[in-house]
Amino acid sequence: MIRQNNNKLYIKLRNKYPTFIFEDIDIQVIRGHIKITFQFNLDNKITFKPSVEFPERGFYDLGSVDQQVLKNMAFHIGMVELISYWKATCSPLIIVKPFHLTGEQISWWKKLFYSGLGEFFYMNGLALDEHDFVEFESGIPDLPVKAHLTSDESYIVPIGGGKDSVVTLELLKNTKIVPLILNPREASLGTEKKAGFTRDQIIEVRRKIDPNLLELNSKGFLNGHTPFSALVAFISLIGAALCGSRNIALSNESSANEATIPGTDINHQYSKSIEFEEDFRGYVSKYITDDLNWFSLLRPLNELQIAQIFSKHPKYFNTFKSCNAGSKTDIWCQKCPKCLFTYIILSPFIDEETLRKIFGANLLDDQSLLEIFNQLTGISDIKPFECVGTVEEVNGALLNSIDHTTLPVLLESYRKHRKTEGSSNTLSGFLKSFNPKNNLTDREYKLLKLSLNG
Repeated sequence: MIRQNNNKLYIKLRNKYPTFIFEDIDIQVIRGHIKITFQFNLDNKITFKPSVEFPERGFYDLGSVDQQVLKNMAFHIGMVELISYWKATCSPLIIVKPFHLTGEQISWWKKLFYSGLGEFFYMNGLALDEHDFVEFESGIPDLPVKAHLTSDESYIVPIGGGKDSVVTLELLKNTKIVPLILNPREASLGTEKKAGFTRDQIIEVRRKIDPNLLELNSKGFLNGHTPFSALVAFISLIGAALCGSRNIALSNESSANEATIPGTDINHQYSKSIEFEEDFRGYVSKYITDDLNWFSLLRPLNELQIAQIFSKHPKYFNTFKSCNAGSKTDIWCQKCPKCLFTYIILSPFIDEETLRKIFGANLLDDQSLLEIFNQLTGISDIKPFECVGTVEEVNGALLNSIDHTTLPVLLESYRKHRKTEGSSNTLSGFLKSFNPKNNLTDREYKLLKLSLNG
């Protein structure tokens, strides 16, 4: 995506659509699933009705969650969902009718909007004031009182189909796990199958986007990246409440904390960062329940450590996919930052022949990827807007590979233009690191240490 100057369009749309309204939530338990429909209203001109559905499974009862608890959790899913619709016009006022929000809650949501849409604002050329870009008004009824949930020590594990969630599954394989997949695709379902789960053991959540939003996108309304992981976070709470699981284990690593644009707070992975994790845990504890433990199991690790652990589980090699561009057809597109980054980060641990089989080509020998390669290695100033690791990690993966006489084209270029400043960490140094800023218990800490030392 090319950065654009859409400030005039931004002002025009805000003037034309000054109000965005969260009208209502409808919750129905029908035909073996819970269907939650949200009604949004764009200045009484356009209505949106996106939905989220939770299926019936034999290991939980759809009617087991108190209706007030369910409505509270559903409301918060709607608060994140509306970001995707609000961003089309960036209306200066959001009216939230279902429940009352305190001043503290409004500040929390404004931060999520501002930080979670940092890339969106940047790519559209919008320089906004963090405090004044949007205002909230809310309804009269208070949120339901905090829920007390009966739970065990099992783990809900959201699965995307990439290497990170594979590592989480393998680390927790000797515990009770309930996988959760949002809008299943071949890679995520294949991962679960390789891990030994059948489809009736998985919570398969279905999210449907209102076609009116897609129509606005096609007409040139404002569009861009949203904090998708925040949506998964609130969805996972209902999954945990249904299953009676206390723990929700994400697969976000320490690298997600790094800004995409150096010297700024703009982070493509904001809703995967430790900052969001801490904010989310505090919000859930104060306004929803004290009985759920939402955290990232991989937070202490960097991408190289995760790649090393993943390399020990070859049964997933022909199943996992991290490529967003090829997700619908279950392929590695071989041309995007995610493909090249994943290839690089695995290269110290998996031989070239095996990597060729996984990705379909030696991506380090593709001249067309030079610009992306330079962004990943820090030769260019800005990282790709993708869920990729730090510049340091990429250099750590590459530095021990450039002493050979004959190199693929990207490594030959790297040897000539090698960026060494700030890249002195060795591969062995990365593999010994352990980020202390995390929310792991002693049990999970020991699991990670055992895996790294094994």
